[in-house]
Amino acid sequence: MRKRLWSVALALAVAAVSPVQAQGIAGSYLAARSAGMSSDYKAAADYFTRALARDPSNPHLLESTVLSQLSLGEVARAIPVARKMEADGLQSQIARLVLVADEAATGKYDALLARLDEERGIGPLVDGLLNAWALMGNGSVSAALKAFDGVAAERGLAAFALYHKAMALASVGDFEGAEAIFADSAGGPLQMTRRGAIARVEILSQLDQGDTAMGLLDELFGRDFDPAIQAIRARLEAGETLPFTMVQDPRQGVAEVFYSVAAALNAEAGEDYTLLYTRVVEYLRPDHTDGILLSASLLDSLGRYELASATYKSVVQDSPSYFAAELGRAETLRKAEKLDSAVEVLEQLTRSHGAFPMVWVTLGDLMRQLKRFDEATVAYDTAVELYGAPSSEHWFIYYARAISFERLGEWPKAEADFRTALELNPNQPQVLNYLGYSLVEHKLKLDEALSLIEQAVEARPDSGYIVDSLGWALYRLGRYEDAIGHMERAAELMPVDPVVNDHLGDVLWAVGRKREAEFQWHRALSFAKYDNASGDVDADRIRRKLEVGLDVVLAEEGAPPLKVAHD
Repeated sequence: MRKRLWSVALALAVAAVSPVQAQGIAGSYLAARSAGMSSDYKAAADYFTRALARDPSNPHLLESTVLSQLSLGEVARAIPVARKMEADGLQSQIARLVLVADEAATGKYDALLARLDEERGIGPLVDGLLNAWALMGNGSVSAALKAFDGVAAERGLAAFALYHKAMALASVGDFEGAEAIFADSAGGPLQMTRRGAIARVEILSQLDQGDTAMGLLDELFGRDFDPAIQAIRARLEAGETLPFTMVQDPRQGVAEVFYSVAAALNAEAGEDYTLLYTRVVEYLRPDHTDGILLSASLLDSLGRYELASATYKSVVQDSPSYFAAELGRAETLRKAEKLDSAVEVLEQLTRSHGAFPMVWVTLGDLMRQLKRFDEATVAYDTAVELYGAPSSEHWFIYYARAISFERLGEWPKAEADFRTALELNPNQPQVLNYLGYSLVEHKLKLDEALSLIEQAVEARPDSGYIVDSLGWALYRLGRYEDAIGHMERAAELMPVDPVVNDHLGDVLWAVGRKREAEFQWHRALSFAKYDNASGDVDADRIRRKLEVGLDVVLAEEGAPPLKVAHD
């Protein structure tokens, strides 16, 4: 679905260009096509706009321009093009998305109602809710409530409609009516979403039911370390009455419609299609942080890290969602390999939100990736201290800190953390494997080490890393014949991994298959040139093995000699 939306629009655009016109716009069109297919919305918008200037009535260039501008978040620039499409009698759901956004943003609810009456809307669910909110915008509250009820009567749409009806009632101060809707569906889909839960908490607070609101907050979120939830809890504990912020007017109601649809589409449709709805949310309500975060997440999934980072950065610092946005921005910077910038974002977050352990966990993970293991352990130490008594969900922190200690050569600390991680999450394959492998490498508790790795393989039989660990452990124990099958299986699972191929070479040498061993070492060297980010392969050592053989290398290193194969 991700490429489908763009590929259809682009194919139609080129089909509609006449040969004479194509000579003038071919360069812009082809550049736009390439940009659109790779989700480079800025370049696509620029090139389609240039092509459209050469052929301003081409229907598919018009639609492609609207699509690219909307995807980029430039709704204002898409509006005049969408208007031309409608004036030309062209049918386009994408253009209608933009025109509905324009009418809601400018308060033209009569025009919006007329559009829906004339079936120039977007789709059944969206149009029904838009109609109700447009009636609210016209001041026809009773008619709007009936319209919400009409949508609720349709199969599968009740939860959407009732949520929006509750928002509409709360937006005009009828908190009793809004709470009646929530109470009637307690435990149902209305409060299963984060926004629904927060809306009800605000409604209860407006009704002077602060204790009930607190109870609901604790029931749904527990002692969540989310800054936004903690801020709400702190205000309730202080006896404050929370303002109702979820939807305050019809324009925000329309924005909420598009967000509801985007949230529903997120798990079903392609990222590029869902993004069209979240961009409308951002346009109608620039402070809709949930919409902004969803847009940024979609852009991240599409690989548009620069746009994702800019979208995350649009969340203002005094927003309760700033914390989540900055964590997201750091991750997109990491994926874009702007690692220094990612570190800078996280270090700044430790100063502004240092009371939240997730900041330190994320910083520790990044430092571990950068092989700055001493700084990683400090970050994990802080997270562990902030969390207090460990619980099952904290196993990964101890596991990650254990890896950092192991890389620093502090094995007693590493082993203690590995074992704590296993206590918190027994039989966790990653921990079983890493602890077992490390014990083998340190030549400690070898029987236990083998047992741990065998448990990990049983849990993850198709994990190349774990199967490699089992083969390597058997090799370290001198059980070369037992090791060979596992090592060959690991190489099948991870055929281009330099470490696995290097290990397979050593095992093959140990069983006397020296020509095959040399072949695997050559493979390990060739793969290490392109993929050895971990630095676990010693290329010089492999070259030395190719020159003089594994037996001589082991002797030079002062290691015990290999047993003779088939001894």
